Amino acid sequence: MNFWTKLFYLALGAFAIGTESYVVAGVLPTIAADLGVTVPIAGQLITAFALTYALGSPLIAVATGDMDRRRLLILSLTTFGAFNLVAALSHSYALLFVARIGMGLSAGTFMPAASAYAVAATHADHRGRALSIIYGGLTVAMVIGAPIGVLLGEHFGWRVIFVGVAALTGVALTGLGFTLQPIRHAASATLAERIAIARRPDVLGTLAVTVITISGAYTVYSYLAPFLQQTSHLTGDAVALVMFLFGLGSTAGNFLSGAAVDRIGPRRVIGTILTGLIGLFAALSLAGTLFPPGVARWIIVPLIALWGFVGFSFPSAQQAYIVTLAPRLAPITLSLNASAIYLGASLGAVLGSLVVAHREVVALGWAAAGCEIVAVLALQFTRRRRAVAAPAAEPAEEPLSKAA
Repeated sequence: MNFWTKLFYLALGAFAIGTESYVVAGVLPTIAADLGVTVPIAGQLITAFALTYALGSPLIAVATGDMDRRRLLILSLTTFGAFNLVAALSHSYALLFVARIGMGLSAGTFMPAASAYAVAATHADHRGRALSIIYGGLTVAMVIGAPIGVLLGEHFGWRVIFVGVAALTGVALTGLGFTLQPIRHAASATLAERIAIARRPDVLGTLAVTVITISGAYTVYSYLAPFLQQTSHLTGDAVALVMFLFGLGSTAGNFLSGAAVDRIGPRRVIGTILTGLIGLFAALSLAGTLFPPGVARWIIVPLIALWGFVGFSFPSAQQAYIVTLAPRLAPITLSLNASAIYLGASLGAVLGSLVVAHREVVALGWAAAGCEIVAVLALQFTRRRRAVAAPAAEPAEEPLSKAA
């Protein structure tokens, strides 16, 4: 069985993780009503997953650096599937919260390990394609997995989503068990090395931009279902359709962003993206405030699709930029940026819950636009600092052998 077949099962595991991660926002009101908690409290389920992923992933990467990749992949995906079954059987908010923490830890273990396996077992000429296939699972999850999950959750109850994800995980595990060969990974960067790199002013400033930008996006995304319900009177199947359009926009944005970065450079692309996000988020709240739901939906739904296009142009451009800061340290800086993305997602979910709890759902767009304004200011400050101070010299060793 060739290596590309093995990649399929790794991508299927990523698809299962992405589906579970993205779908919760679409059924948040349903979960809240069933478990007897408020929507802002239910939103902390998103925070639990994202924050655990952000903080746990680099620690686990260090702790399991010498572990056989096949064993680690199977163990982490098995754990992810098991916690999905726990979530499906949860009849209390506390147990579901614990299950989401477990999913965050196992997902934060699987995704870097899958990338590391692909890098270690693929010829250098094919590594880019191999990584794109694995992370393509996350993209397809946004376009197909999350909308289908919302449809199933609305018609058969939210617990069926977790059962379905567990079943997908089981298929991926079976395939990995038959196709993956044991392979020992090169030593991982130590926690001290990661912290030292993160303390560099240029790297730290860039990571801060990532956190703030993603915080703005997840301020709205975490509460997309109640936002659509209040501003546009869209529920159930309509929310699934909106998430599908968002996913299509995201896929197109992610694909076209790479070409734009190659043509005009990542810094200009990032500045354009942040400016666009400010306008889009403000427009969402403005449309929800000025127009009745029957009219607002015809404005808000296209804005959400456009937000997907613009917003998901950011991660690839930001990754390209952070690599330029320290090319020889790219595996470590990219792993730190991945943690920054999930940290931003967790903070965005918290900010969104505060807005929903203390103001109106329609104000989510204003809060998100405020985050993006801060991100623009942070971006300008970081660029000025880099212009007046030479970047710190990179260490003499060759850390490209170290995986994130």
